[in-house]
Amino acid sequence: MEIFRQEMRIAIARALGRAPADLPGEIEFPPRREMGDLSYSCFALSKEIKRPPQEIASSIAKSLSAPAFVESASAQGPYLNFTLRAADLASGTLPEIERQGDSCGRGSEGAGKTVVIDYSSPNISKHLAFHHIRSTMIGQSLCRLHRARGYRVAGVNHLGDWGTTFGKLMVAVKRLAPPGFLEGASLSGLNDMYVAFHKASEAEPSLEDEARRWFKLLEDGDAEARAMWTRFREISLADFNRVYGRLGVVFDAITGESFFNDRLDSAIKAAVDAGITEVSRGALVVPLGGGMPPAMLRKQDGATLYLTRDIAAALYRRLSYGFDRALYVTDAGQALHFRQLFEVLGKMGFEWASRMEHVPFGVLLMGGQKGKTREGNVVLLENVLDEAVRRTLDLIIEKNPGLEDREEVANAVGIGAVVFNDLKNKRVKDVNFRWEEVLNFEGDAGPYVQYAHVRAHGILRKSGGGDGKASDYSLLREKDEKDLVLLLARFDETVAKAARELEPSVIAQFLLETSAAFHRFHHNLRVIGGDADVSRARAGLVSCTGHVLKAGLGLLGMRAPEKM
Repeated sequence: MEIFRQEMRIAIARALGRAPADLPGEIEFPPRREMGDLSYSCFALSKEIKRPPQEIASSIAKSLSAPAFVESASAQGPYLNFTLRAADLASGTLPEIERQGDSCGRGSEGAGKTVVIDYSSPNISKHLAFHHIRSTMIGQSLCRLHRARGYRVAGVNHLGDWGTTFGKLMVAVKRLAPPGFLEGASLSGLNDMYVAFHKASEAEPSLEDEARRWFKLLEDGDAEARAMWTRFREISLADFNRVYGRLGVVFDAITGESFFNDRLDSAIKAAVDAGITEVSRGALVVPLGGGMPPAMLRKQDGATLYLTRDIAAALYRRLSYGFDRALYVTDAGQALHFRQLFEVLGKMGFEWASRMEHVPFGVLLMGGQKGKTREGNVVLLENVLDEAVRRTLDLIIEKNPGLEDREEVANAVGIGAVVFNDLKNKRVKDVNFRWEEVLNFEGDAGPYVQYAHVRAHGILRKSGGGDGKASDYSLLREKDEKDLVLLLARFDETVAKAARELEPSVIAQFLLETSAAFHRFHHNLRVIGGDADVSRARAGLVSCTGHVLKAGLGLLGMRAPEKM
């Protein structure tokens, strides 16, 4: 598509009597598919030469000497629209996808640049709840997207492993657990202790004071407190890593708030030395503008805060990675915290603070509600994955009982369905989880896309791999063929857009559209049989579709089974 764009840009510039580099605006896909295959908006040109955009578009259309691959060029309002010749589109697109194979969608705009992505970040001593899938899979997809575009990526899991919560657990273990509890404890056991503490503290409020005392002992390096905390962390990480493994999630670094304890004083000193702090009611704060409340770095009692640790973490990451971009994938409710963080770092004189971004997302609901750990009614992520696999396996047994490796396929499809459901809509929107939508094999869901990939491989198996002759893609001139090729041609820039806009849903929606186009193509046109040259070309189109679907699913953290 980029080659086509360059040629059309040259033709438009010539019609205007100027150099292509001086032509404002871009040649893009039109706002409506029926307008054409590519479009040039004349709005930017209108501002420059002070003429109505409709008049400019009409004038260019009359004087344009279009490239040979353009079937027609016409003005429609402020747009100059192009329809490409199907034969040239296919011949210019499919051989390149064949060459790239499953690696299609890769680019180089990120070469030499580093992005740090902070995501997932659960609290230890608690299960990964279902809502953790949002940060985890959005962040993992952003890592995959940026790597595909050539960036060096550092995916960081910043654990919540410090705070009075652990004082509460210590009190629960000391007061409520049986002897030797921690030796063989599971994460479920720790979670039960957390719930038990809150129930007990309702009847005995003094337990809250005791919890604060134990956390102070931990901060002071008390051996017993430290040993309990270390065990909490070990148990938690073992459980987290098992669930992450099921999701195919891998981090480049796993740290936590505790990791930055010995860096807090230097972070505070840097802020003080920058002359941006003041003491307010005994607390150390940084006054902020823009209607934001002051950022507190240290409480009156000397305790630091989450913000202090994030400042220390940012300084450490900049020193360690020299990032060009730093992303924090958390729920939208933390927007103020990150505005304060970036503002403080900017006031400290760090120009790179302007390249730090909060990547917010909406709330995940199940049955319209969000569970809370302390009441013990949280929906666990692993339980949802188990249920998705079980339901998928039941469907396989019903519809294809002879399928080989059906348990493995059920895992790929069931877990993939949960992931796709989370990523298919714009991340800022709330997601209400409904099983009937998640496991829909015929519509707006992950299994629909995976089935398109399965069908492509089924066609290729039946075709027997052809006779070894190169495909003549200029034979692909039918509307359904062209519609599919045009989508495949857009994949590279779709991946670039998803990375640029930090929006995995761009990939998910592309995959749904491509799957629908492929199913129409397969339903309306015969791939196997008929004219041998046409069949060979159509089989090549099927193969390229399979490559694009597999690459796109991989960017979302999903597998692409070949049988279902």
